[in-house]
Amino acid sequence: MPYNTEIDGRIMKIIGEWEGIERKKMFGGTCHLLHGNMLCGVYKDYLILRLGEEKFNIALKSQFARPFDITGRPMKGWVMVEQDGFVSKADLKHWLDQAKAFVRTLPPK
Repeated sequence: MPYNTEIDGRIMKIIGEWEGIERKKMFGGTCHLLHGNMLCGVYKDYLILRLGEEKFNIALKSQFARPFDITGRPMKGWVMVEQDGFVSKADLKHWLDQAKAFVRTLPPK
């Protein structure tokens, strides 16, 4: 199943103005990097986010989020969010801002 380009377009409308953003094809979908570090992306019909361990555990309390696991080995600090978890632009921006806050703590690559 190809990745959902509509979700990717919604992401780009929000992060397209951020400095240091780069888009790459990954995971059979797309991934957005901030200063060379993976930030977020789309896998099939899921929003994927790099939140770090602390926010990861908080995010899993949402009924729409689960660990990002496509190989049987979950990616540490990453979540997959179902579309119902980011229906509005404000919901999507909230998720993306959380990922941005974490990734900004990482050294640029």
